[in-house]
Amino acid sequence: MKKRDPFDFWFAVNNTEIVLLPKRHLETFGATLLHYHLVSELMDTVNQVRVREGRMQANKPQIVTPEAYSKVLLEGFGEAAGRYVEWLREHEKDVRILQYGYRLKQEAFSEHVVSDTIENVVERVKAEVERKNDPNHAVLRGVEEPWDVCLVKLFREVIQNSAEANIRELDQRRMFDQVDGVPRHVRDEIEAAFMAASRNPALIKPLGAKLQKHGLFDLYQDRFFSLFKK
Repeated sequence: MKKRDPFDFWFAVNNTEIVLLPKRHLETFGATLLHYHLVSELMDTVNQVRVREGRMQANKPQIVTPEAYSKVLLEGFGEAAGRYVEWLREHEKDVRILQYGYRLKQEAFSEHVVSDTIENVVERVKAEVERKNDPNHAVLRGVEEPWDVCLVKLFREVIQNSAEANIRELDQRRMFDQVDGVPRHVRDEIEAAFMAASRNPALIKPLGAKLQKHGLFDLYQDRFFSLFKK
């Protein structure tokens, strides 16, 4: 099996054009189902174009504590990053950091090959999507391999168009407010995880990972270890 060139992803990134972005930003308080249409030319074949259609489920944006973000920054970085970490800790009430994630829903995936120029196919797909007037549809022109990188670029663009609105809506609900040094949204998430773990021991380990991720294990460790006693 041929080993993939580690720089293939740059080829895909640089040759991906977002033709049509979703009109609606990602949901702030729930998951969002994005419907993508990816058009690409078959390699070494003239006027043979593949159209892939599928769905991406974007997870609910998660608030990341500055403490947790600072730990990520420290891995492999030097003195300047350390100074930035200190700034984050001193100004954490002013910092708004969200974490986004997605997964592909393979059960909704389909593809077909068309004999035409890629320009004509892109225009037809775009026109068809615009007629549907679905605010969660996207059209992109990309590459055959690695085509999944094209979707990552799409997701990045969607995040950039959503982050401001997501942060504003979380602010309106006071989710960034600090409760004993922990953003309210994070505390609510952890409380729900503790409740679930108290009912299902299989969820204790994921709870520990969540506390570690947010840099809050020391704050909750007594309560965490009490779950084992129960």
